[in-house]
Amino acid sequence: MIDKQTRERILALIHKEVVPAIGCTEPMAVALCTARAVEQLGCKPEKIEALLSANILKNAMGVGIPGTGMTGLPIAIALGALIGKSAYQLEVLRDLTPEALEAGKQFIEEDRIDIQLKKGISEKLYIEIIVTAGEKQATAVVAKGHTNFVWVENGRMDEATLQRILPAGDVSQAADGDDIALNLKLVYDYATTAPLEEIRFILETRDYNMKAAREALKGNYGHNLGKSIDRPLAKGILGDSIYSRIIARTAAACDARMGGAMIPVMSNSGSGNQGICATNPVCVYAEENENTEEELIRGLMLSHLTAIYIKQSLGKLSALCGCVVASTGSSVGITYLMGGDYARCCAAVKNMVANLTGMICDGAKPSCSLKLTSGVSTAILSALLAMEGKCVTSQEGIVDDDIDRSIHNLTAIGADAMCVTDEMVLGIMTSKGC
Repeated sequence: MIDKQTRERILALIHKEVVPAIGCTEPMAVALCTARAVEQLGCKPEKIEALLSANILKNAMGVGIPGTGMTGLPIAIALGALIGKSAYQLEVLRDLTPEALEAGKQFIEEDRIDIQLKKGISEKLYIEIIVTAGEKQATAVVAKGHTNFVWVENGRMDEATLQRILPAGDVSQAADGDDIALNLKLVYDYATTAPLEEIRFILETRDYNMKAAREALKGNYGHNLGKSIDRPLAKGILGDSIYSRIIARTAAACDARMGGAMIPVMSNSGSGNQGICATNPVCVYAEENENTEEELIRGLMLSHLTAIYIKQSLGKLSALCGCVVASTGSSVGITYLMGGDYARCCAAVKNMVANLTGMICDGAKPSCSLKLTSGVSTAILSALLAMEGKCVTSQEGIVDDDIDRSIHNLTAIGADAMCVTDEMVLGIMTSKGC
């Protein structure tokens, strides 16, 4: 049995990493930082400078901004400045109105926003917003976490301050110093033995993310992948099965989120898509399999906490697509709902590591729903294999006998070995004619 102090630290970590968000978290984090800088300034800015890390730029270029019908950073920054409230965190733009949208468009047309790459930093998640009104200036900086403000002051930030808050070479891949360092056995033991009332709150992920899937079917968002899987042609190919319903509900929620729907989702480790991918497959399987509410609660906790654990060594943003992480979590959750024990959950993870490693992240965009369906499809297959007693062995690829080493092999590739890939992807994205 896990002691109370350890349980409290795990709970604190979950509450920090599983939070509501409207829209893609990268542009929302930039809007949040902008709102905080404007609050520090105390008046409407005349000029806004945004200095951003490459991964923030990559993840914010092609995604829809909720309620605007527009994509990308300029409108997120403009609205963050005009109507954003930092107290709302990643729901910073929830007070959006048609009048505010028109004002935001006008702000952009007046050429008041300057967006640049922040050079000379290794941190993948970095947002620096400088706002100016006459002789007044204020700066806000978010780093290492989407809502983690490391500096908010009047004036501009100098180089000495930057080096103090973001030491050279600090890429922040490991768990934050205040967070409990997880391993898969601790994750499993907590999810399966913690007092039920202590973890019942995880059902909020179902309430948010399954609702997003239902709402998505009422509109036309992104590539309509979720709706397409529900149509007769797809059912004739895939069948009307648990499998097809799992991928349809996961894809639909992603369609809506990436397509700019004003629908909140529950995120995981700073990503709404990861939150969806860690939630909806587990919920759909539990409903179809007639699992009890307690089993659903523990399956969801196991899925989300596994994703959080993997992200501790991968980092918030990386060259590796987040669906690899979240679908690994959902595979573990589904394996548990199938009646799997710890050994079979480990087998599911190893099967995932053997399959999806290397899927690149090329930014947040409507086609992310395609990647989520690939991840979730693999999650189901990995769980089925695990329940049959089949597991990829240490003689194959990067899989190790030790489950935690297998996970760290995966994250080392994503965090370190794929850095050059990340640079090339960003270069391709920024040099296209569109």
